[in-house]
Amino acid sequence: MISATALCRTLIVAALAALLAFAPAHAQQLVTIVTTTVSWTYEENVEDDGILLDETDALLGDEGLGDGGLGDGALAADPGATRRYAPAATLATLGHARARFGPFAVIDSRTVRMAGDVTAATPRQFAAMLAAFPGLTRIEMIDCPGSLDEEANLALARAIRRAGLETVVPSGGSVRSGAVELWLAGTRRSAAPNAEFGVHSWMDEYGRQAGDYPADDPVHAEYLGLYREMGMDDAKARAFYALTNSTPFDDVRYLTRGDMARFVTLD
Repeated sequence: MISATALCRTLIVAALAALLAFAPAHAQQLVTIVTTTVSWTYEENVEDDGILLDETDALLGDEGLGDGGLGDGALAADPGATRRYAPAATLATLGHARARFGPFAVIDSRTVRMAGDVTAATPRQFAAMLAAFPGLTRIEMIDCPGSLDEEANLALARAIRRAGLETVVPSGGSVRSGAVELWLAGTRRSAAPNAEFGVHSWMDEYGRQAGDYPADDPVHAEYLGLYREMGMDDAKARAFYALTNSTPFDDVRYLTRGDMARFVTLD
């Protein structure tokens, strides 16, 4: 007679064999069985047209850009981080890409498109993209709802500026919340006549917004300093910061290309 333990092990092995039968051929898997516990270690080596994709897309597949809400990308964010985020109903489809790095989809040797959230992982994904595609010169911002981690967002804005990239909002494009800082970071900026820019206040991990802090609090200096780095004079930096914070975190004020041209030069 087969013991209960032996039967259990037999069922586990059978289940494991079934899983392996459907495992992707390009994934090397190391399987360890301990009594009735099965643990998996994956060694991913996922490629697309000879270009190595990052580990996020290895796990999420061709839909690695996330769902645009508090979904795939949001899981990587620090839930206590200061954020500036304005989701839409859906994210735009970016189409075929040579490689994907978080919210970035590399279209050709010079162009990358962006759609999705900025999380704590996004600056690392951006750096990996530049290392793999050093000839990139242009970011097309298709549908960018903002940041789930403002510290990462500000770091990413400065990285875009250091890389000397042009930022573009094409026809029908939408840049909202913390993503507006990313557009401002372009060494050259452009936007289609129907491009939209959504702004509102940031909110910290305690539920406090910009207006809840004294005017001389150091938290404001971080944003004002960034705007000056991106080419605004002091008066415009303060005016733009006041404009964004005049709208509560749970609402969005939409600005046009002409509105943005009051604060920075557009190409």
